[in-house]
Amino acid sequence: MLSNHQFKWMNESNAEFQQDTLTIEAPAKSDFFCNNGVVSESGASPQNLMNAPFYYTEVSGDFVMRVQVSHELKDMYDAACIMIMQDDNIWAKACFEKTDFDTHAVVSVVTNHTSDDANGCNIKGDTVWLQVARVGNAFSFHYSLDGVTFDMMRFFSLPVDETIKVGLVAQAPIGNGGDRMFKNFSLVHKTVSNIRAGA
Repeated sequence: MLSNHQFKWMNESNAEFQQDTLTIEAPAKSDFFCNNGVVSESGASPQNLMNAPFYYTEVSGDFVMRVQVSHELKDMYDAACIMIMQDDNIWAKACFEKTDFDTHAVVSVVTNHTSDDANGCNIKGDTVWLQVARVGNAFSFHYSLDGVTFDMMRFFSLPVDETIKVGLVAQAPIGNGGDRMFKNFSLVHKTVSNIRAGA
């Protein structure tokens, strides 16, 4: 449960708890992305953005965090995300996003001073589970349709400290914003035996 952890805001936004769901408003033109210098008329952010609401707690050591996310997927790049962060230059996020190919997909971004961007599997519907697992400086992102069986979407490493920020992001990089819903949140301090499987 979110209430069992001490959370803080980076870029505070409107938020509401109702039963087991946290709804965070994504402001218009809000994102986390460190542009690699490629700028175009469409398909890429014209500048670095670090202004999306990030509702986080600090976690030391290995852990597994998962949450079910949903939203209306109205504008391109609209997303509900989970994120791990060392600082403004070192972070990664897994998103449920409306892509520039007009699909609903799980998407990951890993940032070590500059951001990459990797579209994963397309998802039918407007909800999905997202998970991140940490073992040392290694991380894995997973997704699930039922909250039981999780498949890997990304395995990576980042130069992070023992304690990092971990939490939820609501973004609307080029759109008008909107609500992002997060429910069935869990954060467990444990070391998974198989980080690629996330278990």
